[in-house]
Amino acid sequence: MSAGTYTPRPGAAPLPRMIAAQTALETRMLLRNGEQLLLTVIIPTLLLVLFSAVDIVDTGSGASVDFLAPGILALAVMSTAFTGQAIATGFERRYGVLKRLGASPLPCWALMTAKTLSVLVTEVLQIVLLTAVALALGWSPQGNPLSVLLLLVLGTAAFSGLGLLMAGTLKAEATLAAANLVFLLLLVGGGVIVPLDKFPDAVQSVLGLLPISALSEGLRDVLQHGAAMPWAEAGILAVWAVLGLGAAAKFFRWE
Repeated sequence: MSAGTYTPRPGAAPLPRMIAAQTALETRMLLRNGEQLLLTVIIPTLLLVLFSAVDIVDTGSGASVDFLAPGILALAVMSTAFTGQAIATGFERRYGVLKRLGASPLPCWALMTAKTLSVLVTEVLQIVLLTAVALALGWSPQGNPLSVLLLLVLGTAAFSGLGLLMAGTLKAEATLAAANLVFLLLLVGGGVIVPLDKFPDAVQSVLGLLPISALSEGLRDVLQHGAAMPWAEAGILAVWAVLGLGAAAKFFRWE
């Protein structure tokens, strides 16, 4: 046995290992939270099955699931990247978790990176589940998968920025109420289940600028109509991503 076998080696672990460990922790905490699972997995799945099986909303020609599946995928991204992340981060901030993590060797930007990676892992699980359910219901997706991937990434960035901005500026209780209210409002008016052309023309132009509308309509253009990359919707999402992440970085309060 060498003399240095049990010699302490103080210091932080390598940064990639710290980010990976924090990402795994964030993902486990999210998947163990019953309320978050209800919001991110169960509600989108139930909405997809219900509105595909029962003719409640006029979705135009073709099978209802072909219209609904892209919108439900957009809803899943919003529920995880915005609503779930805003509520979880808001209460972590209230209980001092973020303050304590800020005193650890893990840099603040690395913590936000870990949270974003956790959101992406959760979204992959959501998309796999919802795609399997939609295919079982008769969905026939079209289009380029790379266009779908780019839209989902832009949507995740946009909603993550808005969620972190809300969590970092409002009290936890206000974040809980506001995030759920926004979720419900965008579910109804974001083109997820009800087509935007069902709204008055003046309202359509405003709703079309919302990130959930841009994501759901962009995914629908590709997956339902087989269109090429919808650059207008991608541009709207990119603007929301820059504004949301920039504002979150500037105004986020750790205490």
